[in-house]
Amino acid sequence: MKNIISLDDLNIWADYIINYSLDGLTSDDIVMVKGEKICWPLISVIQDKIFAAGAIADINLVPPDNDRGKVWGSSIARHGSLEQINKVPKWQVDRYNSMTKYIEILGTEDPDLFNGQNDELAQAVMRADEQIKNIRMNKPWVLTLFPTEGFAKMEGLSLEEYTKVIVNASTVNPQLLEDIEEDIYQLMNRSKTFRIQTEHPDNGKLLELTIGIANHNIIKCTGKRNFPDGEVYTSPDANTVEGEIFVDLPVFQGGALIQGIYLKFESGKIVDYSAKEGNEVLTKIIETDEGSHRLGEVALGMNNGIEKVLKHPLFVEKVGGTLHIAIGASYPNCYNTDAKSLDEYLADGIMNKSAQHVDIVTDFRPGGVGRAVYLDDVKLEQKDNIWVVPK
Repeated sequence: MKNIISLDDLNIWADYIINYSLDGLTSDDIVMVKGEKICWPLISVIQDKIFAAGAIADINLVPPDNDRGKVWGSSIARHGSLEQINKVPKWQVDRYNSMTKYIEILGTEDPDLFNGQNDELAQAVMRADEQIKNIRMNKPWVLTLFPTEGFAKMEGLSLEEYTKVIVNASTVNPQLLEDIEEDIYQLMNRSKTFRIQTEHPDNGKLLELTIGIANHNIIKCTGKRNFPDGEVYTSPDANTVEGEIFVDLPVFQGGALIQGIYLKFESGKIVDYSAKEGNEVLTKIIETDEGSHRLGEVALGMNNGIEKVLKHPLFVEKVGGTLHIAIGASYPNCYNTDAKSLDEYLADGIMNKSAQHVDIVTDFRPGGVGRAVYLDDVKLEQKDNIWVVPK
């Protein structure tokens, strides 16, 4: 990898992550940097910058069979038991509690190592990992994606082609997105309802999904949590989700691809679903827990600087002219705690709790199944593959 990504590009990338995404460091910071060894070129540069800033770098190298560095890897979901999975070592929890900021470098040596798990045990690992996920999500955090041969193969690209797409998108000033997203942000902020129309490719039926977002916090994403970035999102009133949607863009999830997803919601709950590819994976996701039958996010992709639509969710959900929803957990920062507490939102079913949060993406550009997106009665338009508010 040293010959593929220049040191200059690695330094620019790392500087944006530390100084923009995490707003810089102090001598009091303990920064966990998590990723597989194959991501070492970027991890190493970030580590050097953390120590140079006077902070502490906690380098958490992840085994290659452990998707996203959960409390357990794939092995325990093949050969272990529920009793073993629930014996999460206390030091793991203590390690996450002790950090002040978190950087996760996505990128894997071999995605196939995540396959072949017992379904029940794999879902138990997700639930066991939830306590640590909640710890890190309540601290400043950022995710980025490092190019690897395994992911390049998944995308059908050479490593050189794939690396060019990733690095070009990861070395652009993220502040450029502030102005691009402002009009959409303002419209979402004063709207009560998303209305999403898609066409089922098998029968031509026009599907419609309605989602209530009244009085929820709208978030502009310019690189503070995902890098690269480019979306405007919120978590809806999960009870209000009603209707049907078709999701056409392929998404890589847990070592497998899912594509051609149909979902039907009644009173906020998924009551029917299917996928043309990866239906078993979709089933595992939705059947994880009660919250994975509900919706945790709706968002508009706003980045037209991504040169190619990739399958990895960190990239595909950001593509300008797309819309994504997330199966599973809501984002707590989207709820107005001046009105009621998060516990009250959860009790009322407005906010959704789940071990899952899986983004799935519909393409509203020419050739996609997306037909129209309305915020209240305003039909959004596209210009240069970016969502715009009609004048």
